[in-house]
Amino acid sequence: MITPFLDWLIVFIYWLSITSFSLRILIKRRAVPSAMAWLLIVYIFPLVGIIIYLLLGELKIGKRRYKRNKAVCAFFDNWIEQFKSYNQIFATENSEVARSLFQLCEHQQGMSGLIGNKIQLFNNTYEAMKSLIHDISNAQHNIEIVFYIWQSGGIVDQVTEALIAAAQRGVLCRLMLDSAGSGNFFCSPYPTLMRKAGIHVVEALHVSILRIFLRRMDLRQHRKMILIDNYISYTGSMNMVDPLYFKQKAGVGQWIDMITRIEGPVTIAMGIIYSRDWEMETGERIQIPAENILPLKYYSSSNAIQVIASGPGFPEGIIHQALLTAIYAAREQLVITTPYLVPSDDLLYAICTAAQRGVKVHIIIPRYNDSMLVSWASRSFFAELLESGVLIYQFEGGLLHAKSVLIDDQLSLVGTVNLDMRSLWLNFEVTLVIDAKSFSNDLAKVHKDYIASSQIIDIIVWSKRPYWQRIIERIVYLLSPLL
Repeated sequence: MITPFLDWLIVFIYWLSITSFSLRILIKRRAVPSAMAWLLIVYIFPLVGIIIYLLLGELKIGKRRYKRNKAVCAFFDNWIEQFKSYNQIFATENSEVARSLFQLCEHQQGMSGLIGNKIQLFNNTYEAMKSLIHDISNAQHNIEIVFYIWQSGGIVDQVTEALIAAAQRGVLCRLMLDSAGSGNFFCSPYPTLMRKAGIHVVEALHVSILRIFLRRMDLRQHRKMILIDNYISYTGSMNMVDPLYFKQKAGVGQWIDMITRIEGPVTIAMGIIYSRDWEMETGERIQIPAENILPLKYYSSSNAIQVIASGPGFPEGIIHQALLTAIYAAREQLVITTPYLVPSDDLLYAICTAAQRGVKVHIIIPRYNDSMLVSWASRSFFAELLESGVLIYQFEGGLLHAKSVLIDDQLSLVGTVNLDMRSLWLNFEVTLVIDAKSFSNDLAKVHKDYIASSQIIDIIVWSKRPYWQRIIERIVYLLSPLL
């Protein structure tokens, strides 16, 4: 009598668990492909699937961060309103291709595009590092830095030395690094050396097995920003690594990145993002002195720049919306570079539609990738893209890590965002939207160099690939909403 009862109890618990988690997945009203992927995992691997969903299925930042973010909203809304009172630094008009995107950003983030900035694009890591070392060495008041990966060695050690020297001469230095991405750094002597010099070093989104069910562990601080004296800023795809030392055993070559250096009001906007992240992580509020609300110098340039921040506490899906808006605005040419090509259905449709209406669409991705799953998932999109007329280039000069979009040689998007679900919906990311012909010309030159070092995928050759590859592509494709 006991055995049948236990059997029925197990069946009932199993049924109740599957049903409750199915409803939980559906109630979240996530994207249909994502919901279907999670349902498939839970149905095929019931116990394991439920555990995986509890770990990775919902955007949980932890109670403390949630409370801090909620408490800080009013403060930063007031800060933005003060900033907006300086009318001379805000754009009043945009180019035709950029207009709808800047309107979206203004309504979603409460601030229009900023003018009076000097922009410089670096596509060489060492040139960017030398410029950064120079700026850190000349800093007078404050330096704020956030990176996903900081790995010591090579020219990075020179950056560290410059930062320590700045702190020792009285410059207030804050360094926030992601716990997972910079794990090796936090196991090295460098954090202790920096803290002894007076640098405030914070390990963001600490990875802890004791909290795996309380906070989503794969939610990462993926921004890359450096702010100096509330006036100079850097952001882009580049982590704080020396390409000669970074992931040499991965067999993908040196990482190829791009990063922008900006002087002007945009640095203040990026400072708002940094301050919010810092308070969410530490509980400490960064008070910017009134005299430093505005930059020391403005440029006559009318080029408009928007800063888009994503992640918990920021407008949901804003970078996804921005990409869709930008792609649909394209009339002549669209160039995309990304190391990880796993777009949402909406983005895939927008890219294919652009090509089908006559826009010249170029996508540049690395030939070899450090993620096998992402590499296979990317391949599952090739056929549909190629059939729509999209030109896909595989870069052979290393792992192309640059993340950029160029539309009609006028509108540029440069930042930390990959074309995958993790960047679009989960991580803390930052992207610059730049409405500037001169900057777009510089970006176009970089894209031209990338294409020169790439092999184009021939649609006929691709259609003849082995059948076993297609099977793997389709299997991994089912997991693409979760990558």
